Amino acid sequence: MSRRAGAASGGVNGTLTANRARGLAALRDRRLDAAPSRLQAVAFGASGFPTQLMAQTFSAFVVYFYVTHLGVPPAWVAGAMIAHGILNAVLNPVVGALSDRIRTPWGRRVPWIGLGIVPLVVAFALVWMPPSLPVGGLIVWFLIIVAVYDIAFVVVVLNVSALFPEIFRTTEERARGNVPRQIFAILGMVLGTAGAPALYGTLGWPGMALVLGAVCLVLLVWSFAGGMIERRVPEAASEAMTWRRQLALTFGNRAFVPYVLGSLAVQTSIAIILAAIPFYVRYSLRADEGAGSILLGAIFVTAIPSIVLWSAVVRRTSPRTAVLWSVGVFGIAVLAYWLPTSVLGAALVGVAVGVGVGGLLQLLEVMLGQIIDEDAVRTGHRREGAYFGVNGFVVRGSVVLQAVVAAAVLTASGFDASLGDAQPGTVDGGMRLMLAVLPLGFTALAWLCFWLYPIRSRDL
Repeated sequence: MSRRAGAASGGVNGTLTANRARGLAALRDRRLDAAPSRLQAVAFGASGFPTQLMAQTFSAFVVYFYVTHLGVPPAWVAGAMIAHGILNAVLNPVVGALSDRIRTPWGRRVPWIGLGIVPLVVAFALVWMPPSLPVGGLIVWFLIIVAVYDIAFVVVVLNVSALFPEIFRTTEERARGNVPRQIFAILGMVLGTAGAPALYGTLGWPGMALVLGAVCLVLLVWSFAGGMIERRVPEAASEAMTWRRQLALTFGNRAFVPYVLGSLAVQTSIAIILAAIPFYVRYSLRADEGAGSILLGAIFVTAIPSIVLWSAVVRRTSPRTAVLWSVGVFGIAVLAYWLPTSVLGAALVGVAVGVGVGGLLQLLEVMLGQIIDEDAVRTGHRREGAYFGVNGFVVRGSVVLQAVVAAAVLTASGFDASLGDAQPGTVDGGMRLMLAVLPLGFTALAWLCFWLYPIRSRDL
């Protein structure tokens, strides 16, 4: 009996091993040779929801959680957040270059994504589930867990981004393929900022972490299995480059330099708007703080259908022309924030701003894909990782610029937190300046950069 049982057990184990080997072989040999199907495009785009959900929940609530609920001194949390920002910025170009250099039988991007999904989701959940520790221990916990989260987030998100111009090869394909991805991303932003408070208010912070973590894991696995498929890249097109050569080619690209500076200016403008809205609602519109959600909702809800609109525009013009139009719409709409005296009026301005935001979300990666194509023709190398990595590093500067602008405006306007709602009249003007005029200045700089963008055609 024991011999027969052992034989049966060996047969089952052998079958499981064979099935596992066939599954790995199928994943290894999976390659995309034509345009992706609609289902593949939707599955690929689904990755935008969990990544933005995690990013928005983290940025919106992590300081509040550690300071208010765990009692960590604000200065300690601020120092930890600075370390988080530096690590995230440095990781982008490093991971991007490594992704271009390392080749496996499973491809260049897919192994990074597959290995990073579980650590990313687990680290995100553990941020909100610290053990019972003294304050010093909580800071150590925060630094370690957030470092793991940062590494996994950059590994997954950068490689997903690098797959985008490879899976979708023309402006037509990229315009259509980016629609579901950006719609999923906006929905993730909304849930991350509006849904998280409802969850932690009902289930507590650990309950929120488990629910959001489970949602993120399911969607990332679906996206990975159904939409993340690499193409067959010729060996010569993916040869390893030295770090110096990588940087020289990237920053020497006449199309990339105006693009990345314009992207930095746009991201700074958006960051300033998001930072200014709570102050604008309270001290200019004299409304309840909750009205800020109405203003943000007006932007994001309008951005979703606008993505489809801008997809049609870029398919009929070119990435450069469409980006110039979207930046122009965004800048003109933002300036209108100077006028409203009511939440309704500001929300109507937000609808116009959302049209421009939808264009920026839809078009910037389409334009970067075009830059990568031009670079591949000129150099013979596919370097999506390097370009998305350097772009991520530079764009992180928007956080610093936003902080500098906010501090300067609040100080110059005479804002004093101890006065509550009894601020001097100059604060109203300062908030309108920060929400309308200064973003317009950065937007004008972005428009100039994109006007200097040298690639005028739709496809190479």
